[in-house]
Amino acid sequence: MNPKQLFNAIKPAMVILFTLPTAPAGTHPGADDVTIEVVSDHGKILPQYPASRERRSAAHRRYIEARRHERYGIRVRNRTNRRIGLVIAVDGRNIISGDESHLKPDERMYILGAYEQAVYKGWRTDQDRIHKFYFTDVEDSYADAWGDRSAMGVIAVATYRERQRPVLKHKFSEGRPRSRDETTSRAKRYPGAAPQPGTGLGEEEWSPAYLVHFEPDRGQVAKYFIKYEWRQALYEKGVVACGLPKNRFWPESDHGGYAPHPPRREG
Repeated sequence: MNPKQLFNAIKPAMVILFTLPTAPAGTHPGADDVTIEVVSDHGKILPQYPASRERRSAAHRRYIEARRHERYGIRVRNRTNRRIGLVIAVDGRNIISGDESHLKPDERMYILGAYEQAVYKGWRTDQDRIHKFYFTDVEDSYADAWGDRSAMGVIAVATYRERQRPVLKHKFSEGRPRSRDETTSRAKRYPGAAPQPGTGLGEEEWSPAYLVHFEPDRGQVAKYFIKYEWRQALYEKGVVACGLPKNRFWPESDHGGYAPHPPRREG
């Protein structure tokens, strides 16, 4: 069953989901309210590199290196004493609903408790199951199956504070599910573009989620963007150094075992 058939077979779920958190996150003075990390399937944190041109905005932008076929998860740590809502999009698609995401508060989101952390490992294809994320070629990506390359290679997280006001019990917010025709009719194809990575729909994994009530404060939002690229692209962008390692059997200079002359001083 291909990704389109799989998602068409799933009925729309509630907007808000809550997954079992991992161990509580520690806090320290001056830490950001929320930290976002990309971790390999073996728990290794992928190094993040700052974007060369940081814009003055509420968005945090970083690069990471993608390695073909490596499975990964998105680890979010909530360092505040309040619940937060997380709208998470990979390659521009909401990881719960599969719809085109604009990181809005009416989209389906995960809820993370105070001082908790969780790892989001894949596309949610059922309330109890996900299909794992893995780095792959664009043509093999989940987003490209919908004809969408509008935000390829970007992991995006928008965090919302909970609105502080009394709410009715047993009432859930529901967003308008976008039709598949609405997204596929806006197919975006860019022939001849340079090779870039995407995220595929990997193997299935048991991952139960529970519906909870959460009303996001629309005025309280922070956005995080992580752009993943193949290593060659990071070289070309100047994000990581591309110098080759030195050859210990072929030194660049040889002074015959004697002290070399010091470099000439200018002036």
